[in-house]
Amino acid sequence: MAHRIVIVEDDLDITRLLTLELEEAGHEVHAFDGGMRGLAGIRELKPDLIVLDLGLPDVSGAEIARRVRRTDATPILILTAADDVATKVEMLNAGADDYLAKPFHVEELVARVGVQLRKHHGGAPTTVGDLTLDAMRKQVWWAGTEVKLSPRELDLLAFLAGQPGRVYSRVEIERNVWGEDLPPTSNVVDVHVANIRSKLRDAGGFGVIRTVRGVGYAIKG
Repeated sequence: MAHRIVIVEDDLDITRLLTLELEEAGHEVHAFDGGMRGLAGIRELKPDLIVLDLGLPDVSGAEIARRVRRTDATPILILTAADDVATKVEMLNAGADDYLAKPFHVEELVARVGVQLRKHHGGAPTTVGDLTLDAMRKQVWWAGTEVKLSPRELDLLAFLAGQPGRVYSRVEIERNVWGEDLPPTSNVVDVHVANIRSKLRDAGGFGVIRTVRGVGYAIKG
């Protein structure tokens, strides 16, 4: 399902790259290189999601997020050159739903956009082979048999299913599903993947999630 996305970013190289990748993912993209122009565009276009640079030359991204939040709940993904706690707190208080520190991998941004769109707008169920996942109804089926997952397990499976075949590292999974980097000794991702595999096997689904040793996990495309 195509969604309308507004990018507010004054770095034209980043804007071109994001526009290309998001359009390739099937979205309608509108870009603005200044805060006030971006705010006017947001009000006119009423997008499904906003990608917002924090360090704009005229109005800060945090201020734009606060103004948007006064009137609607459009998901906001903020891009920032800072990755300190104070900046994170400022962004969350301003109404951001997610953030990505520069430099970033564009594939991760596209994946995070997909997570926010599914969370806020639902849409048609995702189908990968015999696997069907309805994020809006919080339900998963394998070949017509419902698979009961916990909310976190469902979020993890939905994240992997967003781009079948793509291998995600544990760090990428942690940031997108848990919203933070977990301690290096944590095995929480592996435990959740094992639980999902077990539940899918009980429904007849074998080898749905593959492990790429030393890299991470992927849904078989």
